[in-house]
Amino acid sequence: LRRVRGARVSHNIAVRPGVCWPGVVGQTVSHYKILERVGAGGMGVVYKAEDLRLRRTVALKFLPLDLTQDPDAKERLRLEAQTASALDHPNICVIHEIDETPDRHVFLAMSFYEGETLKQRISRGALPVPEAHRIAADVARGVSAAHEAGVVHRDIKPANIMITRRGEVK
Repeated sequence: LRRVRGARVSHNIAVRPGVCWPGVVGQTVSHYKILERVGAGGMGVVYKAEDLRLRRTVALKFLPLDLTQDPDAKERLRLEAQTASALDHPNICVIHEIDETPDRHVFLAMSFYEGETLKQRISRGALPVPEAHRIAADVARGVSAAHEAGVVHRDIKPANIMITRRGEVK
C-alpha cells in the first residue's frame, strides 16, 4: 500500500521471498505467540499468531529487513500502516498495529481470516462465472474504498486476495 495524497511514496524493494526471522514459530513477540507460518512473498512472511492480551487469532506479517532498516523507509511504512489501519470496509483486511522486535524486525498485526487465497481457489479449477463476478466485484469495492482514502494497493493478485470460509473476499 502507499499513500498517494499528502505523503511521500514508498518504493518497491526486491527481496528474496521467504527470507525472515528464522526459528520464530513457538516464540512470543510483543504480546503475540507465533503458532505457524502461513505464507511468504516479496513483501515478507506471514505467521498465524495468538494475541495473548485479547485472546484472538491474528496474522503477523514480518516485513523484509531491506525495507525497514532505512529510517525514511520505516517512517513511510509507519505512515502507510496508519492510513491503511483507518480503512473500515468489509473487503479490506483490518490492520491492528505496526510494531518492531528488539532485533529490529518490523511487523504488522492484522486480522487472521480462515479460508484460502484466490490463487488456491483457482488452482482447483475454473471459477463459475457468477462466483468470478462476485469476487471481482468485491475486490473492486475494496480497492475503490482504499482509493477514496488515498491508499493504493500495489500488489493486487490472486495470492493476495483471501476468500474466507464464509465466502467473504478480503
